[in-house]
Amino acid sequence: MAPLDLTPLLRSALLELPDAVPAAIQSVAVDVGASDVVVYLVDFGQLYLEPLGNYAAHAELPQREVVASTMAGRAFLTQGTVTAERADGVRVWVPIREGSDRTGVLALTLPDGNPDRISACEDLGLLAGFLIAINARVSDVFNLHRRRKAMTLAASMQWDLLPPIVFRSGAVTVAGMLEPAYEVGGDCFDYAINWPTLDIAMMDSMGHGLNSAILSGLAVGCYRHDRRHGRTLLAMHQELDTTIKRHLGGSGFVTGQLAQLNVETGRLRWTNAGHPLPLLIRGGRVIGDLSCPPTLPWGIGRNGGMPHIAEDSLEPGDGLLFYTDGAIEGRASTGGGFGLDRLTDLVGQTASEQRSAEEIVRRLGKAIVDYHKQRLDDDATLLLVQWSGPAKDASSHARGEGISRHVRNFSVVRDT
Repeated sequence: MAPLDLTPLLRSALLELPDAVPAAIQSVAVDVGASDVVVYLVDFGQLYLEPLGNYAAHAELPQREVVASTMAGRAFLTQGTVTAERADGVRVWVPIREGSDRTGVLALTLPDGNPDRISACEDLGLLAGFLIAINARVSDVFNLHRRRKAMTLAASMQWDLLPPIVFRSGAVTVAGMLEPAYEVGGDCFDYAINWPTLDIAMMDSMGHGLNSAILSGLAVGCYRHDRRHGRTLLAMHQELDTTIKRHLGGSGFVTGQLAQLNVETGRLRWTNAGHPLPLLIRGGRVIGDLSCPPTLPWGIGRNGGMPHIAEDSLEPGDGLLFYTDGAIEGRASTGGGFGLDRLTDLVGQTASEQRSAEEIVRRLGKAIVDYHKQRLDDDATLLLVQWSGPAKDASSHARGEGISRHVRNFSVVRDT
């Protein structure tokens, strides 16, 4: 079978219409004999797959698919191709990804199970992810479609603040999760890979709701500003305290951690501002937490105070789980919070099953929400970092070093 020809699509008007992604995929899918093309997007809670677009011409209107118990859901969870024989051919479900981030599932019907046709469907899934990523920058269609219910203003602000919730490379994988997805207000995380350093931040702003989301925006903005100017871990920690205290006058604070992981050596350096300690996962089980003497939370500490920088060495295959206190505290109808012991046991169980980082945090988040019967008193945020070992791509290393040298040439300009 000939390779997919994307030239007609690239020259068509379909690329000018953000909500025409399903039609764009259909225009290419006919070349492999595919029909009944459906693009599904996963909702923010990662519980359902919602069909995107108008399918009035289909013999059967596509319905919402449950992630945990359907063929489409299996393709999403495993990030692999799923097929099923049907009277009219073979139904195929392939994952849709935006880079490393799991976005949804593409479903198609083929006349037969020819491996080349199925491989072409997998390529179409990648194309769908590319088209969604490009169009999501100029349209709200995809964001709105992923909302299974109304989202609070604070939660909308928090989701807009986040980086992609999944990043995957040969050396390191990062996966995050926020709950309750539609009402989160104060928790956030951030990361950036500037070779060979992975910068990580976990933050929990005081309170809940809009004021907390505004405080999170200030904290993340300050952190990104300093990180992009190549400031040291120590300087970033101190500046967060100074900035939050200056602008809130001691009336608000943020707990959190800043970390830098050298993805070539596994060396980890990190600071702690009154936040729960991250868990170390090794050999499929939690072997303990990392230790770092904390400063007071950012915003109430002493200006110019010297935070302690802890240093640890990871082994290939190790994982670090950063989390906020809402993941283990809060009150359930059964009495008491989810608890650190329960979280530790569940982390070990899912890690020992060799699941992907994104699937581990999805299951942890769902377990926490289910324990509280869908009503959390506080935000619960998880960020899992898995280090695979030294990367084998030396050229990437060289490109990243150039970036690091470049950012350190900037001077830091402060607003007063």
